[in-house]
Amino acid sequence: MTIALLRFARASDDAAAIADIYAPYCTDASAVSFETEAPTPLQILERITRIQASLPWIVCEDANGALLGYAYASPHRERAAYMWCVEVGIYVAQEAQGRRVGRALYEALFELLTAQGYVNAYAGISVGNETSVRMHEALGFSLIGVYSGIGYKAGAWRDVAWYGRSLAARSEPPSPPVPLPQAVSPELAQSAFDRLAACVTLPRSR
Repeated sequence: MTIALLRFARASDDAAAIADIYAPYCTDASAVSFETEAPTPLQILERITRIQASLPWIVCEDANGALLGYAYASPHRERAAYMWCVEVGIYVAQEAQGRRVGRALYEALFELLTAQGYVNAYAGISVGNETSVRMHEALGFSLIGVYSGIGYKAGAWRDVAWYGRSLAARSEPPSPPVPLPQAVSPELAQSAFDRLAACVTLPRSR
């Protein structure tokens, strides 16, 4: 079995491959993403750089260095009382679907977020995307509610279901979350990456 690798995204190296993975989700009719135009590699580079100042952006690659998917977190809301909450997103290349890439990425992401002091994670899923619903539910997310007709894409009004899961117990009073570079040592991150990458099932190299 070919071994996968999890690691932090490298903005300048990975932006083009991430843009390629994400583009079909923007341009097809499924409304998985509510973006209607695929972002450029430069725009992706700017997003990675901005997010990694405080939060994780993780990629999975195969033994040849080809990216298979990525996951990241972003602030849930700007107001101070929301500071313990994040929104999470994950995208897997079409050819890597069904190989536990998404599970490995998400579980690594959640470990890092927990180490930072985050308490709740939320994900918005376009209604009808049952593959994403099944994965999120398998990882502990439960349905909170549905925004009906919140977006218009590909000729139709779209609903978004919001799911949430706990990352850690709620303490009182809670300490503010710690930015990623201060909260997570390279050793802690690498330990999580190595352990969870072993869960990915890739075909043998020929």
